[in-house]
Amino acid sequence: MKKAILSLVLFVLIVACGGVKKTQEALNSGNYYRAINTSIRNLADNKTKKSNQPYIQLLEEAFNKNTQRELDHISFLQKEGNPANYDAIYNNYTQLKQAQERIRPLLPLYLVEEGRDANFSFNNYDNEILVAKENLSNYLYDNASILLQNATFKEDYRNAYRDFAYLNELSPGYLDAKIKMEEALSKGQDYVKVQVVNETEQIVPSRLEEELLNFNTYGLDDQWTQYHTNPISDITYDYEMQVAFRAINISPEQVQEKQVIKEKQIKDGYEVLLDDNGRAIKDSLGNEIKIDRFRTVSCNYYEFTQLKTAQVSGNVSYVDLRRQQQVNTYPLSSEFIFEHVYAHYNGDKRALDANLVPLVNQVAVPFPTNEQMVYDAGEDLKLKLKDIVVRQRFR
Repeated sequence: MKKAILSLVLFVLIVACGGVKKTQEALNSGNYYRAINTSIRNLADNKTKKSNQPYIQLLEEAFNKNTQRELDHISFLQKEGNPANYDAIYNNYTQLKQAQERIRPLLPLYLVEEGRDANFSFNNYDNEILVAKENLSNYLYDNASILLQNATFKEDYRNAYRDFAYLNELSPGYLDAKIKMEEALSKGQDYVKVQVVNETEQIVPSRLEEELLNFNTYGLDDQWTQYHTNPISDITYDYEMQVAFRAINISPEQVQEKQVIKEKQIKDGYEVLLDDNGRAIKDSLGNEIKIDRFRTVSCNYYEFTQLKTAQVSGNVSYVDLRRQQQVNTYPLSSEFIFEHVYAHYNGDKRALDANLVPLVNQVAVPFPTNEQMVYDAGEDLKLKLKDIVVRQRFR
């Protein structure tokens, strides 16, 4: 028991030392955020724990070095005078404040060997953050507005949308940014009109067509693509999606018959065991010895299999309407098999195997109509069409 406890203590010490070593390596390599995060995580568990003393020193050093580096970087960006730097300046100030807010609840942190509290030079960055936020908001609005006004490609609208979305997150209600964001979204989308083409001599069930074209059930998460099964007159469509049925093959209704003679030995009572003189043989307790009597039973077993199949094949094509070129095509096929088994017998039912007995309780059923067969084959088509729509990317 003592050895087990000692081993556990040694293991904990090794793990703790390993954590300190890795944190020191992060600090030495300039990965101050990692050193800060690891130190805070350990000190939050127990800041007075003796083995956590090294983390106080590491946190003090990493925080102060990180602060100086961030402030130097901000100063450089400001001197550069590039409006594109506003985002980095804002984020740097925000990260500086967040680091302070994470450390503040841990204070004071006492260094036992040095007999002092760890020193963290906290600053109030609120004014700097507000100025940086205002500069960034103005820049985002102006840049996105120019992109929106001068856009010639879909990607221009999408970039404008991203800037407006960021601005709306940063400064909700900023001027008319929300309206312009919606405009950029609308103009940046690809509009796809969907058409079903039936090139077969069979009727495609209307409910199957409706379900195939119900894109709301496909769980699409592509904000830049709109599928319209009922095209809108005032929209200029970028692409057309054609769901084409090329062939629908339905087999004749078939009934396959199989006849088998089944035999089985079954127990049919018992008889007393006799000796050569015809007298009953008894066991050690004086009881007559009885043995099972068997006999063979048989019956004719007739099995019927109703069979009908439907195969639907076609393809999904995407056409660039501006260039009048096909951009992608995918095969689309499915098969549905209707099979029903029932049976009759003539003779002793006890001769049947256990797995055959349920079949003799079945009867023939009406074959599904051709329309129903095509619809049932379409269940698999819906899954395949969803996969195609999810995978298709235009840009």
